Amino acid sequence: MGLMIKTIIELHAIALVAGFFLDLIIGDPHWLYHPVRLIGLLISLCEKFFLGKSDKTESDSRSDDKKADNTRIFFGVLTVIIVLVVTFLVVSAIVFWSYYFNRYLGLAVEVLLTYFILATKSLRYESMKVYKALNTGTLDDARKAVSMIVGRDTENLSEEGVVKAAVETVAENTSDGVIAPMIFTAIGGPVLGFLYKAVNTMDSMIGYKNDKYLYFGRAAAKLDDFVNFLPARISAYFMIFAAYIGGKDYDGRKAKDIFKRDRFNHASPNSAQTESVCAGALGVRLAGDASYFGKIVKKPFIGDAVRSIEREDIKRACRLMYITAFLCMIICTVILLAVWEVCFFVIGF
Repeated sequence: MGLMIKTIIELHAIALVAGFFLDLIIGDPHWLYHPVRLIGLLISLCEKFFLGKSDKTESDSRSDDKKADNTRIFFGVLTVIIVLVVTFLVVSAIVFWSYYFNRYLGLAVEVLLTYFILATKSLRYESMKVYKALNTGTLDDARKAVSMIVGRDTENLSEEGVVKAAVETVAENTSDGVIAPMIFTAIGGPVLGFLYKAVNTMDSMIGYKNDKYLYFGRAAAKLDDFVNFLPARISAYFMIFAAYIGGKDYDGRKAKDIFKRDRFNHASPNSAQTESVCAGALGVRLAGDASYFGKIVKKPFIGDAVRSIEREDIKRACRLMYITAFLCMIICTVILLAVWEVCFFVIGF
């Protein structure tokens, strides 16, 4: 048993590192059957089915708004359960049977699944589209590019607003798209990694506080807050360290100070953790009021306007994200190897 555990840890460490570098080299493929897209399809199917049912129930009981709200909450919880159970069963089956037939086939499949879970290059690629549009296209081109990576309304954003939106997205998704999935995958392999991606995808699709999703998406949003609580803070500390070693473009001390001061300047308990670090590291002010679905949402600012935000800050935010990702990968690998060494010592080899 000890030897088997040691072998599993060894293969898992190899898969984690290989999947990380495969993502850096290739990035996310725009593929119809990408596993995360399939999870999104399942969420859409649940939403279409259950929201239709809740709307029918609501129309039948207009006099009881509380009952209608509770119905939507119930169907939202049911959606979360279905998506998580299906994700767990499918990914577990793939991993188990791959390793059952051959350890090298299992390793190859785990590398591929890890590659699908991480989104380091994809985050940089999509945000750099905004940078390139600002440099070689029009402001409308940049607004269109940034609309693909943010949830706010972008049609009236100024150039400063476009740059802020891109930088905020890179900062926030350093945790959601890179560090958190890496940590969960390091702990529980592709199964736990994809469960995290399922939670994150549900939040991004139905976790909005608007008329449509306020009750139906509540369970998804609350679960996302819960699973990201520790990873968001771990990501922030990795990013602070990255700011210290990242060179003259970053201020590590200011990153730490703004993190301590502004890390809760967001409706989400997690989103401002890395945003505050990034704002401090770059010496810019992020956040503030934004428009969502035609409504202005009041938000506090994050960071100090030591200088005006500029296009190059998108590149700087991406570079800070890359340094943070490498730091996390090194730490995760070291911990896995330490566990491997413990198993090596315990079984007497």
